[in-house]
Amino acid sequence: MSEGCFRLRVNGRDHAVTAPADTPLLTVLRNDMGLNGPKYGCGAGQCGACTVLLDGKAARACVVRVDVAAHHAITTLEGLARDGVPDPVQQAFVTAQAAQCGYCLNGMVMTLRAFLNAVPNPDEAALREALRYNLCRCGTHVEIMHAACIAAGLPPNILTGLHPQPPSPPPGESP
Repeated sequence: MSEGCFRLRVNGRDHAVTAPADTPLLTVLRNDMGLNGPKYGCGAGQCGACTVLLDGKAARACVVRVDVAAHHAITTLEGLARDGVPDPVQQAFVTAQAAQCGYCLNGMVMTLRAFLNAVPNPDEAALREALRYNLCRCGTHVEIMHAACIAAGLPPNILTGLHPQPPSPPPGESP
């Protein structure tokens, strides 16, 4: 496919990019713009590591073509902070220490930001559903859900499913 020039609005700034129309947005963001928040995970839109916001909605940048992205406002992880102050979702991940290897964090943060834009007062079940298609390979799910609850403004006691209680002894037995 021949190259074209595309104007992209990324993190509030305009950029001109020359690339084939079918180039994945992720490639342009990382290779041409040096934005390393979105990660290459699967290349098939399945894992969520490459998630960005297109007009405030979560989109998998590895399967969004640059010619399609040119018609939308694009926000990456780098564009969430304002004047050096982290977005509340980013801050919640810091507060909850919800990172291990960090590879999935871009997708978790961006998906959660898009979800909270659309559903500002979710319950824990809605948070779990919103994040269910973002993969974490190192098992930081408990901390990620804690961060999601913090970002959503849920009280600490809402974390009932995160720290299961030991089973009760059978009737008639003492603990």
